[in-house]
Amino acid sequence: MLKIDDLMAESGVKFGTSGARGRVVDMTDRVCFAYTLGFLQYLRGAGRLTATGDVGLAGDYRPSSGRIMAACAAAVRAAGFRPRNFGRIPTPALAAYGIARGMPTLMVTGSHIPDDRNGIKFNLPTGEILKEDEAGIRAQTVDLPAGEFAADGSLRSATALAPAESAALEGYVSRYLAFFPRTWLAGLRVGLYEHSSVARDAFQAVLAGLGATVTRLGRADRFIPVDTEAIRPEDVTLAEQWCADGEFDALVSADGDGDRPLVADAAGRWLRGDIAGILCARELRAAGVVTPISSNTAVERCGWFSEVLRTRIGSPYVIAGMRTLRERGVAPVVGYEANGGFLIETDIARDGRRLPALPTRDAIIVAVAVLGAARRRGVPLAALTEELPARFTYSDRIKDFPTELSAGRLAVFATGDAAADRTAAGAVFGPAFGDVAAVDHTDGVRITFANGDIAHLRPSGNAPELRAYTEADSADRARDMNRLCMDILQGWRS
Repeated sequence: MLKIDDLMAESGVKFGTSGARGRVVDMTDRVCFAYTLGFLQYLRGAGRLTATGDVGLAGDYRPSSGRIMAACAAAVRAAGFRPRNFGRIPTPALAAYGIARGMPTLMVTGSHIPDDRNGIKFNLPTGEILKEDEAGIRAQTVDLPAGEFAADGSLRSATALAPAESAALEGYVSRYLAFFPRTWLAGLRVGLYEHSSVARDAFQAVLAGLGATVTRLGRADRFIPVDTEAIRPEDVTLAEQWCADGEFDALVSADGDGDRPLVADAAGRWLRGDIAGILCARELRAAGVVTPISSNTAVERCGWFSEVLRTRIGSPYVIAGMRTLRERGVAPVVGYEANGGFLIETDIARDGRRLPALPTRDAIIVAVAVLGAARRRGVPLAALTEELPARFTYSDRIKDFPTELSAGRLAVFATGDAAADRTAAGAVFGPAFGDVAAVDHTDGVRITFANGDIAHLRPSGNAPELRAYTEADSADRARDMNRLCMDILQGWRS
């Protein structure tokens, strides 16, 4: 018998956002099998499994994803259910298919992080697991089959996955083709940066199906860790080169599992995810918007939404916040994160068509809605961003920064005494940024300075990284602040 909580400590594979994540060498078949059993056992105990007994599986293009999918499938069979392989498809495509059919699903992906790590995202029949579900899974004690695993944790009798079904991907593409008019993107020239994202084929089908002329760019056979919050310098350069001759009206892309978008204007400038989120929410005519504390404050300053609710960082918190607004009678309700991932809590109605709720991060909706908004209004994409208040954000991260070290360093600014916290923050950051007006501890440490500038420090929930988000009235100031933050944080290693 093995308790999942103990397995986390033993293996180093721990819960992050929406599931387990760790180094590939630690995500042995035994570990993945046990996590899957714990998830299904939790669902069964809560009465949340359907009579059909189907459990959906999909994965990204990491070299380790196929093996992990096979281990999860073996656990599904051992638990008495039927695994269904939907192949290498976007996370939101798998979740949408499962939600529509009341079927739990597991997505094998490490999202944007390098391929020496991977993970398993768990979806309930109703959508992503929330923090209370995570606690329920961690409390499970599972019984692993005797003699099933070798000393290295590999399955002794591993079997191949069944051939991939196409239904989930087809349903995901149809979701957008059925809602938006077929001329929604007509006349637009769009460059599709494919790299190793599992969203690349879905993007092609949706963009072309809505009338855009699509050029496929940068397809990769190896996994590339594209992070939509900390965009790689090489991806900045690629976008500028692709757009240098004026061939495209926009570029679009997504991270590895297709739940976080990248959208660039005709000059190849990638939009920040939280700016794209505001524009998407406006085009979908949202009344209520939920977003983490780290997102750009232009969402409040623009005055486009009747309610804006701030949460901790992570889609489970955004989902909980969206439910809060829905229960208050607000509709439509949407959410987005600083990484651009967009969530829809209530159905969206438009011109007699309906876009069903999808309360999990999605990338394609952002690209389609924002590009369509620009076309509908007859303006370039860059003009949409100019309608927002002049607030600019920048983010970066320090890799291989132990989570325990981050927690210890940030605790200095979270003493429980507001005045003491301001004094401590001022001693460290004041020389670079000026007087401290407030310190917020909703998630990490968010420091607002007297001139309105903001610096937000937070350990990543998915990897041993320390992130810094900065916000100011100019892009140059936000970038310069971030570089200064990086210098300060680098000094914390010693």
